[in-house]
Amino acid sequence: MAQFHVIAGADETPVYPIVRKIGLADLRHALSKGFDDFWAMPSHLVFLGLIYPIAGACLAALTFTNNALPLLYPLASGFALLGPLAAIGLYEISRRREMGLEPSWQDAFDVLRSPSIPSIIALGVLLLGIFLAWLTTARMLYEGLFGYAAPESYTRFVNEVLTTSQGLQLIVLGNLLGFVFAVAVLSISVISFPLLLDRDVGAAVAIHTSVRAVLANPFTMAVWGLIVAGALLLGSLPLFVGLAIVMPVLGHATWHLYRRVVEPPPPQEVLPADGQPRP
Repeated sequence: MAQFHVIAGADETPVYPIVRKIGLADLRHALSKGFDDFWAMPSHLVFLGLIYPIAGACLAALTFTNNALPLLYPLASGFALLGPLAAIGLYEISRRREMGLEPSWQDAFDVLRSPSIPSIIALGVLLLGIFLAWLTTARMLYEGLFGYAAPESYTRFVNEVLTTSQGLQLIVLGNLLGFVFAVAVLSISVISFPLLLDRDVGAAVAIHTSVRAVLANPFTMAVWGLIVAGALLLGSLPLFVGLAIVMPVLGHATWHLYRRVVEPPPPQEVLPADGQPRP
């Protein structure tokens, strides 16, 4: 029964939320609200946002210390695959502001007391598995083109990638494979984590709803994916420092995008992160 609850939620019969059609105006609205949430408490959110550049820098350092230069780009680009899980505390802050409450950065950790936390963890494990699959695929592609020997130096590695036919194949095939992984993660997670925070529907229903949202709004969701990818790229360029701002804004905007896409539940179904009823 506990396993069923994680998969299908608290109800005996799975409840599938209603998905709306949205347009580019809804994306503008979500981003605008995301900036509003950020500027309402920027010092707190920069503090939380520092988690992302620090983690990114650590991953980059790991590739150098382990002589794993071929994984530097896959790590930097694939780090975004875990973004929907990493931003869940930001969703909670946006939700509290939406309810008229005065949030603090500590409220981001209230998600740990949510009745949906087992489903959130299960979905997080799925994203982690996809992330590891992406790294494995990228490593296999590199070794298939360049062999198993480690690059002699960073300069030699960059030169091989940019000036050889194998390097061109690596760039083209690597980005195509990365695109497939990115589309898969966008489809299953763009709505699922905010939905689980809002309603205890279970991981399977959350994923199903997220995929339905993408299928119902293919163009709009594709634009959203490009916005996220572009913002993360810009935030990553100055040694990941820009992610301290980009990640909080995108996290808050994702919550507001969820509100535009998914029909609100009846009042009695609203799920506070601490599991306590609201007046």
